[in-house]
Amino acid sequence: MKKKIVLGFSGGLDTSYCAKYLSDTLGYEVHSITVNTGGFSEAETRQIQEHAYALGVTSHTTVDAVHDYYNRIVRFLVAGNVLRNGTYPLSVSAERLVQALHIAEHVTRLKATAVAHGSTGAGNDQVRFDLVFRIMIPEAEIVTPIRDLNLQRSAEIDYLKSHAIEMNYQKAEYSINTGLWGTSVGGKETLSSLGMIPDDAWPTPITCTQPQTVQLGFEEGHLTQINGVAYSHPVNAIQALQKLAGPYGIGRDIHIGDTIIGIKGRVAFEAAAPVVIIKAHHTLEKHVLSKDQLLLKDQLAAWYGTWLHDGRILDPVMRDIEAFLVSTQHCVTGTVHVELHPRTFVILGIESPFDLMNTTFGTYGEQNTLWTGEDVRGFTRIMANSGMILQHIKNQNNT
Repeated sequence: MKKKIVLGFSGGLDTSYCAKYLSDTLGYEVHSITVNTGGFSEAETRQIQEHAYALGVTSHTTVDAVHDYYNRIVRFLVAGNVLRNGTYPLSVSAERLVQALHIAEHVTRLKATAVAHGSTGAGNDQVRFDLVFRIMIPEAEIVTPIRDLNLQRSAEIDYLKSHAIEMNYQKAEYSINTGLWGTSVGGKETLSSLGMIPDDAWPTPITCTQPQTVQLGFEEGHLTQINGVAYSHPVNAIQALQKLAGPYGIGRDIHIGDTIIGIKGRVAFEAAAPVVIIKAHHTLEKHVLSKDQLLLKDQLAAWYGTWLHDGRILDPVMRDIEAFLVSTQHCVTGTVHVELHPRTFVILGIESPFDLMNTTFGTYGEQNTLWTGEDVRGFTRIMANSGMILQHIKNQNNT
């Protein structure tokens, strides 16, 4: 009997090569799986399935993981206001991990002896897939033809053509990966340290030029309403906001960061909804959380984003940080008013029953209600003690 192998399948050149090579050259019984994290329409998933069977797979499975993606990962990126290096909302990094989790679960379901993905040896995704697989399905062999054979695109095309496989072999000038939490764009401009993606290469053209004010309603940290319209799940609200803000060209940027494999890398992305949501959510938090909550959240969220980027989603410490983040969201409820403009947006302010900026207790720079001038004199006298002693000793020793 042929050995079963599960292949993570997108339908592109690399995974198409893998499907044919694994079955025809290595002799596996190939079971392909597409995990949709928001980048494929129903029509596209049908086309991918048809293409998989044309390549000779034994079975093909499509998993709609968009809601699971939010529940497992995106909700914590929002709760932590996670932007890697203050810029990138971890669009591709995060979705690769939920894809790997579903692929591993499929391996267990089918009792397959091996698992395959189409990553090259030059990027982060190979590490993310491998880490999840080694932890969840350690008994399964990991097969990566593109990486193992160090294949060039031309060799893949020649192989598929020799097996009479018909598909679009023309390489797009820009590689685009779309998901719920943003779209990455790779091209010649991102291969060096200087250059910006041209306007016509961005997936969403700028068609909105007049300012528009939107109200984003949050409930315990989740985006649930836009302009008073309630959504059944935050996923639907995110998708609706993307349709509103995307045509303004909001959320376009290039991220330069440290890859898992130790080199610097640049990636362009457009993520209108994620960028607006994180900024709006963070603003609401600054009104309703305490100083120390905000301070500790910033530190833990930075660690969380780093571990997630590096593929360490299954580390137990991630569950600990997630529990902390959930705990901080109980009062993150209210409405954030945002004004959209071409290529940018402005936070106008918030309304919340938990707003700590309450004039009952004083108005900054205007009126002190809870304390007197004498209270402040005493407070600053005590606060200054350690510094005063230090300065006195330094003066005595002429240092």
